[in-house]
Amino acid sequence: MKVAVVGATGLVGSVMLKVLAERNFPVTELIPVASEKSKGKEIDFMGKKYKVVTVDEAIALKPDVALFSAGGSTSLEQAPKFAAAGTTVIDNSSAWRMDPAKKLVVPEVNAGVLTADDKIIANPNCSTIQMVVVLKPLHEKYKIKRVVVSTYQSVTGTGVKAVEQLMNERSGIEGPMAYAYPIDLNVIPQIDVFTANGYTKEEMKMILETRKIMGDDAIRVTATTVRIPVMGGHSESVNIEFENDFDLADVRSLLEKQDGVIVTDDPANAKYPMPKDAHEKDEVFVGRIRRDESQDNTLNLWIVADNLRKGAATNAVQIAEYLVKNGILKADLVGSY
Repeated sequence: MKVAVVGATGLVGSVMLKVLAERNFPVTELIPVASEKSKGKEIDFMGKKYKVVTVDEAIALKPDVALFSAGGSTSLEQAPKFAAAGTTVIDNSSAWRMDPAKKLVVPEVNAGVLTADDKIIANPNCSTIQMVVVLKPLHEKYKIKRVVVSTYQSVTGTGVKAVEQLMNERSGIEGPMAYAYPIDLNVIPQIDVFTANGYTKEEMKMILETRKIMGDDAIRVTATTVRIPVMGGHSESVNIEFENDFDLADVRSLLEKQDGVIVTDDPANAKYPMPKDAHEKDEVFVGRIRRDESQDNTLNLWIVADNLRKGAATNAVQIAEYLVKNGILKADLVGSY
């Protein structure tokens, strides 16, 4: 199978390549794609070297699938061109997420909506992905009325420049600023720009995307997203109000059975998920499972995941895997896949 990775030299693109190799995705030919300035650069993948090409060159090669992580403007301009050439595009930007004609997919939650007609598939926001994987079995059993989420998001979600800012600040080195303020020994209660209603775009993404993925516009969601000086993954404090009462033992059982979720919940021994535990892992970790004592039918959870993997690269690859396994995307199944 010909696989293009658009944005292959970027932070998420490099993780996409790593995940494709780790999961033994049936790549017979890799097409690494980046900007003109990166053309000709060599990428190592599965023991072979591949030269970076431009978008136009990649389209001419007619890849079977293209994993996009090159920003919204690039996706809006180039994804339709790939699709017109017969390529299935899985896009990691926000460009197509709320387009009513495009599917927004987390495989553990709603992969069943995909068909062969879906040539551009949207990968959700990193914070939304890890939350809805946990919400799904709880919504099916108890029906969610309202979600209140506060996020504590890694600098890796902003990119290489933000990581460099954090490391430079810790070393006392002056350098380029990814944020308007210092991030070391600080938290910044703003991710993306503010909208007219006082929420940031990141917060609105979580609100709107959750409803679309869960297939239920009646779920009320409110979010506060915060950038913190950590690596490894994003953390979320999530408060969930249900229509029906729940049993805590049943909640834990439902989550333990949910694909892609690992329950780490042993407060007596100080066991709970942390970003360092989720780093370079594909699962979503959940703990601090407890009732909200302030109102009925309400649950508190703490959710952690590696934002570059499950929050971006792994979720995109899992979508491609689903398409292959279900015959939606035809592949020459090589190796042990």
